[in-house]
Amino acid sequence: MFPGMNLRRRLASLLAVFTVVAALGGVPMLAVAPSAVAATAPASYQAPGTPSPSVAGATTPFTTYEAPEAALGGGASVVSLTSAPTSEYDSPQGEADGHAYVQLTATGQSVQWTNNTGQPINFINVRASIPDSSAGGGLTATLDLYVNGTFRQALTMNSIQSWQYEGNNNYNGSDQNPADGDPRDFWDEFHAFVSGAAIPAGATFSLQKDSTNSAQFYWINSIDLWDAPAPAAQPANSISITSCGAVADNTPTNGAAAPGAVDSTVDIQNCINQAASAGKILWIPQGTFYLIGTSSLVAQNVTIEGAGYWYSEVYRDVPLPNNTPLGAAFQCYSCQLENFHIDSDAMSRAEVDGGGGAEDTTGNNWLIEGMWVQHVESSLWASGSNGTAENNLFTVIFADGCNLNNVSLTGTSGSNLTATNNFIRGTGDDGMAINSVAYNGSTTYTAMSDITMSHNTVIAPWGGKGIGIYGGSGHLVEDNFISDTARYIGLGVGRFGVNGSDMLGATVTGNVIVRSGGNAYLQGQPALQIGNGGDGQNVGTVTDATVTDNTIINSVYDSIGFSTSTSTDLADNTITGPWRNGIVISPPYYPAPTGNATITGNTVTGVGSGFSAYSNDSSGFTATLSGNSWQGGSGEGPYGGTPAAVPGVVQAENYDTGGQGVAYNVTSTNGTGNSYRSDGVDLETTSDTGGGYDLGWTAGGQWFRYTVNAASAGTYTVSFRVAAPSAVTDALHLSSASGANLSGNVSIPATGGWQNWSTVTATVQLAAGQQTLTVNQDNGGWNLNYLSFASGGTGPAGTNLALNQPATASGYTQSYLPANAVDGNTSTYWESTNNDFPQWFQVDLGSSVTVGRIVMDLPPSTSWGTRTQTITIQGSTNGTTYSTLAASAGYTFNPATGNTVTVTFNAAQVRYVMLTFTANTGWPAGQLSELQVYSS
Repeated sequence: MFPGMNLRRRLASLLAVFTVVAALGGVPMLAVAPSAVAATAPASYQAPGTPSPSVAGATTPFTTYEAPEAALGGGASVVSLTSAPTSEYDSPQGEADGHAYVQLTATGQSVQWTNNTGQPINFINVRASIPDSSAGGGLTATLDLYVNGTFRQALTMNSIQSWQYEGNNNYNGSDQNPADGDPRDFWDEFHAFVSGAAIPAGATFSLQKDSTNSAQFYWINSIDLWDAPAPAAQPANSISITSCGAVADNTPTNGAAAPGAVDSTVDIQNCINQAASAGKILWIPQGTFYLIGTSSLVAQNVTIEGAGYWYSEVYRDVPLPNNTPLGAAFQCYSCQLENFHIDSDAMSRAEVDGGGGAEDTTGNNWLIEGMWVQHVESSLWASGSNGTAENNLFTVIFADGCNLNNVSLTGTSGSNLTATNNFIRGTGDDGMAINSVAYNGSTTYTAMSDITMSHNTVIAPWGGKGIGIYGGSGHLVEDNFISDTARYIGLGVGRFGVNGSDMLGATVTGNVIVRSGGNAYLQGQPALQIGNGGDGQNVGTVTDATVTDNTIINSVYDSIGFSTSTSTDLADNTITGPWRNGIVISPPYYPAPTGNATITGNTVTGVGSGFSAYSNDSSGFTATLSGNSWQGGSGEGPYGGTPAAVPGVVQAENYDTGGQGVAYNVTSTNGTGNSYRSDGVDLETTSDTGGGYDLGWTAGGQWFRYTVNAASAGTYTVSFRVAAPSAVTDALHLSSASGANLSGNVSIPATGGWQNWSTVTATVQLAAGQQTLTVNQDNGGWNLNYLSFASGGTGPAGTNLALNQPATASGYTQSYLPANAVDGNTSTYWESTNNDFPQWFQVDLGSSVTVGRIVMDLPPSTSWGTRTQTITIQGSTNGTTYSTLAASAGYTFNPATGNTVTVTFNAAQVRYVMLTFTANTGWPAGQLSELQVYSS
C-alpha cells in the first residue's frame, strides 16, 4: 500500500492518526486523537503509537483496546516503563504492549471500556498475567466480565504457560523454578466467546476482580474484540477428518490438555493422505482435535482448511517432561493451511517442556492464511519458493513468529516468499525473520533472495527482535509496524552469526518503529541496527541496504545504530524523542571499524540533554552527510578543511565542523567567540601566550572532536594547556573514534584562575594517518587552550603491552571471550562463568618485560552501573610460578568517570599478567573490557 509515498505525504498520513501527548517521565509518547479515530476507523482507540494500516501495519478483523487507556475503578492503577532499563532482565511493563499495563490487586478493582467499534462484540481475547505458583508450573484462577455493570461471566486464566526464570545463571534460558528469581515471559492470552448476547455497540464492559477471583493480582495489558462470523461451512470436494475417525473434545484446554481427550493423530494423518491422493481439501470441522504424543502430521500437495480459528482447533498434547525430539505439529510440503487454530501444552521453547513448532513448511506455492497459532516453539518456519503467509495471528509464541528461511524441512533455498498483513504479538524470539543460512556443518544452502515482508504488525517480542533481516539479497521490508521490544533491536538489517549468509541488498522503507530497543546483556540495543555484529558475531559482509522513509519514535536507547557495513543509503527517515541518541555509528557493542554510508535528509528531534542527534564514533567508517536536520548544511570535517598535523599543536577552538551531536556535544551555548567561527559554542578570547581563543564553560558529558593526521604510528606525549581556579579530579580524557580511552583520566591542578595557564601531560598511542580524537569533558570547571602532541612519549601511559596479545581465562559466558579484553575496543568485553568465583583472566605479553602499571576498563556506556570488583594482580615469567604484584583489593568502576581503574605497583619483570576475581557487586562474574599493561 502506497509503496511510492514520499516522506512528506507519509508523515501527513501518520500525523493524522497520532497526536503527541506528555507521558512517561516527561518522555513524549503517542496516543490517538479522538477526532482522527472517527475519520479513520470505527474503533475509538488504537494501541499507543499504532498508525492507520494505510501507513504501516496489518489490517486486522479485530480491534485492540489498551488497558492503561481504560477507565479504572476501585483503586486500580497503571504501571509503565518510565525510563530506559538499567538491568538486562525483563519487567512486566517492558514486555507489555505499550510498555504499560493495569494492575488489579484488590477486590472491587476494575478496568472498563466502551464498545466504540460500531459493531457487536461476541468474542474477546485478553492479554493478561496472573502469578505463578510458589513451586512453578502455574496456577488457575478466574476474572469476572461485566457488561453495562452487570456480571456476565467468569473468564478462566492461568499461569501454566508463562513465567520463566533467569537468575542462578539461567539468562536467556527456559528455567521454570521461581526460586531462581529474575522472571520473564509474564504475559499470556485468554480468549472466549461472550456468554449470552453480544456486547452491543455503545455498551460498557469491564474486567473486575471479585471475591471469587482468587489470584493475588491480575495484570491486564489489552483486550482484542471481534464480531466473529458464523463457522464456515464444509467446502465442496473435501474430506472431513471426522470421516477418518477423528474425535472432537470441546472441553477448554486452559494451558493444558483436557482430561480424557482422544488422540486423533493417526486418523488425521490417514485423512491427509486420502485427501492428497484424491486431490481433495482436508476439512477440520468445529471442535478441538488432539495430537497426543510427539508425532507430526506430514502433508504434501494438499489444502487443509478449517471453519475459522474461533471454531476449529488442532491441539498438541506432548507428555511432559518430554525427552523425544519434536518436529512441528504440521510438516507441510507445497501445502495450504487455512482458517484454524493451532495450540499446544508447551511450557517453553525447550524440548523438555514440549517446545515444538506449528507449521514447518517448504516446497513451491505454499500458502499459510487465516491461521491463529499460540503456545508453540515457533509458529511458521518456512523455506522454498513462491510461498505466502498472510492474514495470520501468531501470538504467545515461545520462539519465532514468522521465520522465512532456506533450511526448513528438506529445503535448501528460499526465494520469492511473501509475508503480508500478519499480526504477531508476544514472541520469545524474533517476531519475523528473513533467515538466510550459508552452511550447517557440511551442508551448504543457497542464499535467500527476493523476500517481501509488508504491512505486518509485530508487537511486544520479549525475547528477540521485531523483524530481523539476516542475509541474502533483493529483500523488501515495507510498511510494517513494530513496537515495544522488551530487550532487543526493533528492526535489524544484517546477517546471523558465523554461518549466516552475507547480506547483499535489502530495501527497508515505510516502517514505523515505536518504543523499541532493549538492554539484553546490558548492551543498550538500538531500535534499528544496520550492519554485521548482530547476535555477538562481528563477522561477514553487509552491503547495499536502502533504509528510507521510516519513522522511529521513542526509542528506548539509540534510534539507529551502524556496525560494520558498506554502501548503506540512509535517507529521509524521521526520528522523534529517542531516550538516548538519534543516529550512532559504532555504538557500544556494535563496532564499526570500517564501512561507509550515505546519510541524507534525515530528521532527528526531541533528543534529551547530554545526548546527540548524530555521532560517528569510528575513525574507519566514512559517512557522507547532507541535508540532515542536525547539520545546518554540512557534515563533519576538520576545521579549515585540513586535519591538524601530529606531532604538532591542535588549537581547542579548531574543533571539527558539523555542529551539535556531530562535531561536538554541549548542554548549553555560552561562547563569545562568534567572530572566529559562527558556531562559537564555548569560545572566549584568551590571555595565554600567543592569544587567540580558548574553550571554556566545560561540563560533565560534553565533548569536542578533532580530526588529526598522525605522521606515524607510535607513542605521543600530549600536553593539555589548561586553566582552573580550583583543582578538578578526572577532568577529561582523550578517546579514539571507537570510544577507547587513550589518555586515561586526566586531572587538572588549581592554576589560580580562569586565565592562569598551566600544562598537564598524558601519553597516548596513535595509529598512523587521519583519525578523529575526542576531548571528553568528564568534570567541569576548567578551560582548554590547546593540545600539543610530541613524538616518543615517555610519560605514564607508554605502550600498551597487552594490546592484541594472547588472552586466556578460567571460563567465559556466551560470546564474551577473553580476546575481547585485549582488542583495543572498550565496548567489547570478557565475562567469566557466572556464579562461580574465583575466576581468572590472563594475558601473555610474548616475552619478559618490565611492568609497573595496569589500566582496567569496563564498557564506558552509562547502561553499566557502578560496581566494585575484588581483584588480585599477579605476574609470572613462565606461566607456572606467580608472584603478587598487587594484593587483593576492591576496585570501583564508575561509568561517570569512564569506567576505568589504574593500578600502579613496584616494577617487576614478567611475561604473564593474571587477574583473579573473587567478587563483583554488579554481576556474579569477573568482567573486563580492556586490560592495558604498561612498563611504568
